Amino acid sequence: MTAHPPLAHVVRTLEALYPPSTAEGWDAVGLVTGDPAQPVRKILFAVDPVATVADEAIEWGADLIVTHHPLFLRPVHSIAATTFKGSLVHRLVRAGVGLYVAHTNADAAPRGVADALADAIGLVDRSPLVPASPAPDGGAHPVETGIGRVGRLEEPTTLRAFAQRVATALPATEQGVRVAGDLDATVSTVAVVGGSGDSLFDAVRSAGADVYVTADLRHHPASELRERAEFEGGAAGGPFLVDVAHFASEWPWLRYAAADLTERLADAGTVETRVSVRRTDPWTARIGSAPRA
Repeated sequence: MTAHPPLAHVVRTLEALYPPSTAEGWDAVGLVTGDPAQPVRKILFAVDPVATVADEAIEWGADLIVTHHPLFLRPVHSIAATTFKGSLVHRLVRAGVGLYVAHTNADAAPRGVADALADAIGLVDRSPLVPASPAPDGGAHPVETGIGRVGRLEEPTTLRAFAQRVATALPATEQGVRVAGDLDATVSTVAVVGGSGDSLFDAVRSAGADVYVTADLRHHPASELRERAEFEGGAAGGPFLVDVAHFASEWPWLRYAAADLTERLADAGTVETRVSVRRTDPWTARIGSAPRA
């Protein structure tokens, strides 16, 4: 009879890969639903805990879903099935499907969201953009942990060609890739942050990055960064900006998570993993502006 690890063992393994203590204080990570004694045969990895992912998990017969984004980021007082999140929880519980979240703790980890994004676009000789702070017990996280990554391309290229590389490397979305800067400028040093990253512009500038790849860039921070760059360095001055869809920037991590968890569970029993390819980016269409007469 084939042995399968219990959910409790899978959770301990996930927490070894992505320690909850490294999550941001505002975050909500860990096990959301699931019986610790339940055997885990199939695990589905996805960016978002949404209805279509639940559909896929139930159709495939998954015992556990591992998502990057939390289902409940803020406290709730009810999970009644009269709400869309409560209904999702009821569906998962009835189907015997657990839900586990690795969010900001997966952003910073080795082979986490930042490393996966950096690998996808070809960065070498990289280090954390914002290294992890020393742990409260006086120790320190490994040097490779921290928010984002900064590194270099193996060969310098133009901003245009680099943006095309990013578009090719990441999942297709309606947003595509937005670029701010001289498309013919040469870029070599790149900073990346999966998810929303415009709060880290100062770190990007301090790192001397020619171009910054992240998501959810807002008008005012992006405008001010580029205005300052042009004031100090001319039109060809960096950092330039490459803005991708939030979902797309974090999706490459799923394959790393699936592979790393499978490897660590090898001695505990047989587990099958799947990376969801269902696009959970919320945008469904993009209509270009009409040219002016």
